[in-house]
Amino acid sequence: MKYTMPVAAALLAALMLSGCGPKNEPQPIQSTPSASASVSQASSSAGDVSLPGTAEPSADPPEARDPKPVEPPTQDPEQLLSIVEQADWTWFDDAVMIGDSVSLKLKNFVTAQRQINPEFFGTAQFLTSGSLGSGNALWEVSDKSVHPSFQGEKMLLEESIPKTGAKKVYMMLGVNDVAVYGIEGAIENYGTLLDQIQQAAPDVEFYIQSATPICEGDEVGALNNENLVLYNQALEEMCQERGIHFIDVAAVLKGEDGYLPREYCSDPDGMGIHLTDVACKLWLGYLCEDARVMQGL
Repeated sequence: MKYTMPVAAALLAALMLSGCGPKNEPQPIQSTPSASASVSQASSSAGDVSLPGTAEPSADPPEARDPKPVEPPTQDPEQLLSIVEQADWTWFDDAVMIGDSVSLKLKNFVTAQRQINPEFFGTAQFLTSGSLGSGNALWEVSDKSVHPSFQGEKMLLEESIPKTGAKKVYMMLGVNDVAVYGIEGAIENYGTLLDQIQQAAPDVEFYIQSATPICEGDEVGALNNENLVLYNQALEEMCQERGIHFIDVAAVLKGEDGYLPREYCSDPDGMGIHLTDVACKLWLGYLCEDARVMQGL
C-alpha cells in the first residue's frame, strides 16, 4: 500500500500549517529568527525550480550492522523527570542533535538550562532549523533552503556534521515530510540522507528518534497522528534493516488516546506540535535512560 498523495494536495496541507502559533515559539512550517524559510515558502517561491523528488541513494551504502538487543527504557514520567535532575550527561559530549522546530525548542530549553548548570546535557551540539525534513535536507543550499547553519554558515548536513566533530548523530525528522512526500517517499529520502552523511562521516553512529505526536484537534490533512504512527513504524523498520538504533520518543510524549497531551504542548490551540519545558525534560530523561540501557549500566 502506498501512502502518497497528489503533490498539490500535499502542498496545500503544508500551506495550511504556515499560520502563526504563540509568540516566541518556533514553527515547524514557518521559519523562526534562527531558522530559514519554511517548506511551503521554499516550495512556492522557488520560481523555476520544481519540487524536488526523492534523491537517488548512494551507490555503495554502508554495510548494515545488527542493533544491540536491549531492554526498553522506562517510560514512567516521574522517573524520567528525576533522571534529568541527577543525570550524568557525558554520553552526549560527542553528540549532535539534528531536527526541525521541535528539536529547536529542545535546543532553546537546553541553552536556558546551561545558564544555570553549564554541564547540562554535556557538550551536545545542535543543528536545527524550522521546517527541516529529510526531503528538503537533500536540496541544494540557497537563500531559500532550510539547511541548519554551523558557525554562521548554512550548509548541507553531510558538510556540517563532520565539522562538529560529533560521533553520535541524533536525528528527529518527519513532521515536515509526511504531508509533502507521503510515508514511503519520506522514508526513502531519510535513507538517502543517512547514506550521504555516512559517506562524508563514516565513523558516526546514528540514533534515529521517532516523530512526536500532535494535539487533538490540530491535525491537518495528511499530517495526522495516524500517519505519524505509520511513519514511525516504517522508520523503525528502516533502522532495523540498517542496524541503526531507533528511539521511540513518541512513546513518552503521547497520552492514552495517542495525542500529544495539552500539558506537554506549548501551542495546543495553534499548531499543536511544539513542546513545553516539562515535555523537553521528559524527552531528555528518556534519551538519558536509553543511553544507560544501551551501555548496560
